[in-house]
Amino acid sequence: MEETGPIEVKNVVVPGVIYLAEFISEEEEEHLIRKIKESSQQKWKALANRRLQIWGGEITPKGTLCRQPLPDFVDTYPDLVSRIKATGMFPDSPHKQPNHIIMNEYLPGQGIMPHEDGPVYHPVVATLSLGSHCVFNYYKYKDHDPDPSSSSSGVGRAVDMNPVFSLLLERRSLVISFSDMYTSHLHGIDEKTEDFIVSNASQPSEASTAIRIDNFHLIQNDIKETIQKGQPLKRETRWSLTCRDVTRTSNLAARPFTTGRK
Repeated sequence: MEETGPIEVKNVVVPGVIYLAEFISEEEEEHLIRKIKESSQQKWKALANRRLQIWGGEITPKGTLCRQPLPDFVDTYPDLVSRIKATGMFPDSPHKQPNHIIMNEYLPGQGIMPHEDGPVYHPVVATLSLGSHCVFNYYKYKDHDPDPSSSSSGVGRAVDMNPVFSLLLERRSLVISFSDMYTSHLHGIDEKTEDFIVSNASQPSEASTAIRIDNFHLIQNDIKETIQKGQPLKRETRWSLTCRDVTRTSNLAARPFTTGRK
């Protein structure tokens, strides 16, 4: 697949969010999934609702990345780092491209609560989806919170659990969040095994769990047909490559620290 160029206006879903379908080819996706499956079990970190690998080094409690080489299969073929850089979305980051990737594995029924990525990273994040789709929700904090315990984490600012908007992330797609959508919003994935989706132009769905997506005009025709027939999209195992630029770096060995979020 040819190197991706600058973003087109049609790919801007809302200010601060860009969606690129078919960012990599089917062959490249197969290659990446095979490499992930071949990786040593020692590279995996098990969390309560998923497992993950950290590529590019660990981040210390003070927010410094102790650099390690990225795997060859993201730095050479397919050269994801250069391709993401070519989108033109990292010109102001310290290293002009991602230097850190968290690879999450989500089984059907797994997800992640609304969260922010935090100030350790330059405020741009590019997420590549492999193996399956998901519905990616953006949230805001409540303006007035009389009961801090209502926060999704139980402390701090409360989150309005009604999504501001939602995207369908297809397999092989890339979503880029930046600016206010990075610094002032949260994002998360509901724990579901299937997704009932309606487009903005569709009639209301009979499914009580149906959601409207804001990038319907950008998704591929085969999925559009499934949605328009009123059929659910079944989730399979999804691998999420979350690519960011850690501002502070060091070549020294690190004491591991990560939230593993995204």
